[in-house]
Amino acid sequence: MRDPFTRARLLARMTGVTCAVVLVAGMATSADAASGNSDEKIVVTEQATDRILVLDSDRQSWQETKVLWSWRPSAANGLGDLVAGWGAPSEAKLRHRDGKPHLLTVDSLGLAAVVPYPDAVGAYWATSVGTQPNLHSIELLPDGNVAIIASRGNWLRVYTASQGPRSDSYVEFPLTDGHGVFWDDDARRLWALGGNELVALELGGTPAQPELTEVRRTPLPTPKGHDLQPVASRPDRLWITTDSGVYQYSKKKDAFLQDYRGADRISVAGVKSVGDDLRSGQVLTALIQNKNLCTWCTDTATLNRRKDDLILHGAQIYKARWWVDPSTQSR
Repeated sequence: MRDPFTRARLLARMTGVTCAVVLVAGMATSADAASGNSDEKIVVTEQATDRILVLDSDRQSWQETKVLWSWRPSAANGLGDLVAGWGAPSEAKLRHRDGKPHLLTVDSLGLAAVVPYPDAVGAYWATSVGTQPNLHSIELLPDGNVAIIASRGNWLRVYTASQGPRSDSYVEFPLTDGHGVFWDDDARRLWALGGNELVALELGGTPAQPELTEVRRTPLPTPKGHDLQPVASRPDRLWITTDSGVYQYSKKKDAFLQDYRGADRISVAGVKSVGDDLRSGQVLTALIQNKNLCTWCTDTATLNRRKDDLILHGAQIYKARWWVDPSTQSR
């Protein structure tokens, strides 16, 4: 069973077990590539304390737990009625709405939220769908609506967040073992990753009554899709992870490729999240360590080009991402 939230998971979190996040060198795009250094921050879904954490990407910050920003729902930030849906955060992304930065997050217990950053007072939109669906990812759409995807629910939903901060109406698209979702502003498509296929959807209708139309469906090269992210250095491509490998999907060729730099190190089994930093060329992946009781977590990050290990002692990190909004990056 992949990524369940069970009593066993609670016990694993209590032990403080560790896994590993690996940052490996990808295609360099600036002078920083010579050293592999990055000025970008990293956001993690930290399940030992059930928090979203933002840290600098240097060894000292991790060793000394110098957290720049943290978040979890509470009565103080206006989400007290939804705290029952929080306890195992499974996604964290940075996006902008009306020029203002927001955290996008979901939790396996059911909460989905778009929260202003850094003040975090209230939420642009929030809801809870319960534990059964097992939420895995979230995306903010140009019209102000929000897409969320669930592995056990076997669906992708677009909620009418544009209609109010607790709007609970939605349109649903069936997708077996849904794990990843990404709005592609270049192609004007919503990409959704299931257990066995990658689907491209066209967004239609109105903000109050959205419609989803399938325009492409491509089988994955290996089973059990997990993560879906844009390749910052190559606009035509998307990062795709499965249980056994890491690929770059070419939208033009409709093909999964492993011709990217460092593929021999990056493409391994058990990669839970992946993304490249445009400026430094570093590729960030969250990688399972099979010997850990927490079979989907980590407390260590390695920057291969700089040869640094980033260790957040006692942490149980499910996903680690560069704290950047792809739509604001210049290529």
